[in-house]
Amino acid sequence: MPSVGDVIFIALLGLLCFTPLSVRLLGDAGIGWHIRTGQEILATHAIPGVDLFSSTMLDKPWLAWEWLYDILVGGLDRAAGLNAVVLFTALVIAAVFAWTFRLIVRRRTNLQLAVVLVMLAASASMIHFLARPHVLSWLFTVVWFWILDSTEKECLAGRTGKHSRILWSLPLPMLIWVNVHGGWLIGFALLGIYWISALWIWFATGHNRVEGILLRLRLARRARELAIVGVIAALTTLANPYGWKLHSHIYHYLSNRFLMDHIDEFQSPNFHGVAQRCFAGLILIAFVALGARARRERLSEGLVVLFAVYSGLVASRNIPVSSLLLVLVAGPLLSEAFAKIRWHRFLRWGRGAELRSAVPTFLARMGALELGLRGHVWVVLAVVLSSWIVLHGGVAGSSRLMDAHFDATRFPVKAVDFVAQQGLPEPVLGPDYWGGYLIYRLYPTVQVVADDRHDLYGEEFFKFYLKMVHVEPGWYTLIREQGVRRVLMPKGSPVANILAESVGWQMVYEDNVAVLFEKR
Repeated sequence: MPSVGDVIFIALLGLLCFTPLSVRLLGDAGIGWHIRTGQEILATHAIPGVDLFSSTMLDKPWLAWEWLYDILVGGLDRAAGLNAVVLFTALVIAAVFAWTFRLIVRRRTNLQLAVVLVMLAASASMIHFLARPHVLSWLFTVVWFWILDSTEKECLAGRTGKHSRILWSLPLPMLIWVNVHGGWLIGFALLGIYWISALWIWFATGHNRVEGILLRLRLARRARELAIVGVIAALTTLANPYGWKLHSHIYHYLSNRFLMDHIDEFQSPNFHGVAQRCFAGLILIAFVALGARARRERLSEGLVVLFAVYSGLVASRNIPVSSLLLVLVAGPLLSEAFAKIRWHRFLRWGRGAELRSAVPTFLARMGALELGLRGHVWVVLAVVLSSWIVLHGGVAGSSRLMDAHFDATRFPVKAVDFVAQQGLPEPVLGPDYWGGYLIYRLYPTVQVVADDRHDLYGEEFFKFYLKMVHVEPGWYTLIREQGVRRVLMPKGSPVANILAESVGWQMVYEDNVAVLFEKR
């Protein structure tokens, strides 16, 4: 019998692999240059220090700071194509939400509420269900939260056990995290929150009773341990191909106001979308849970909620991590408040007395049943079967069950076929959000002029790029200075319209998605 957590895992895995959502996972072209970077690393046995794909940045310093993820997806694509990349992404996403569900149930969230909260978090995260390295940051965030929160609970309860010792293992996941995605900064934000919480409780605890003195001793020890673990984890982040230069690069990238103000994923969410409304609902639920909690001694709960809300409101790319943190905090608090409701005030007549005792008993039994199902046989079978289908080209028997590909209605699939047939080595200028797809299809024969590696191109380049895209005064500067002779743009875009009227350019290909121009 599968547990509810197993059902969540299998349902997400099936939806993301064997439905049109598999194409949605490839909705961000950036996975294209990740795959080709990984394959270059596998072929040369060296991590690149200069750009490989762009004619404008060729041989200029480039930090491939997600190199470990690149190797993984590059190897998967070489072995079984895009189906394997999609399967890996689906496995990570399914594991994150199934494990989150398991954690909040283990922390005494009633089963029905846990299902609702996890489904809300998954719905809010749908906007970033993409085959990109950020999904691994979701997993590592849950790992760090689980370790930090569990050890704080044991400290306050006066217990020592495996969770107290596992605190020292935090630098190990950081060693991987720092080499797969820049989201490792979230780990240090959580560490800082729990360190502040330990100090706050230490200051707020009286020392005129034996229990208070012992608690202060435990909190002082915890604060020292968190500080030491933080220093070790910080030193661990230097174990990357670029050392301290990675930290400097990320700082300058995230502190560049022009880039942060013009990159879509760093913009604040638009709450007219369904996913954003689910996130707004989680925010309200989290604040209700904080207001209803019976115990007030844990500052960490409030700080985690504030951090999650702030980061999710500042940038839409943070919504999945924020949603997971809100669920992990709100679930147990709401269940605790729910258990303290005086049901006799609402159930006074008829069978009210029976229901009054039956409701909490039923919820407790359901939770115990869920935690007792530990075999996960159905999960293993689902993973094995999905892997078998991928290794056989997405085909089972005479039926094609999986066909992961770039959506031809969003990407210039036919236009790139035409470019490939030409066999010309001239670079192609296209929108930055198509650049990764062009790299995936045309590298190493054809280079791109621009793609979505904004940290590589920098502010000055994208100022000229945005002028060109919006056909503002000076829009032709980028084309002229880079010596561009081929331009591939979305049909009906301002650049396509003005080039169609320009004497010096000739349209050589057109379909419903893209238009290709060549200089006369």
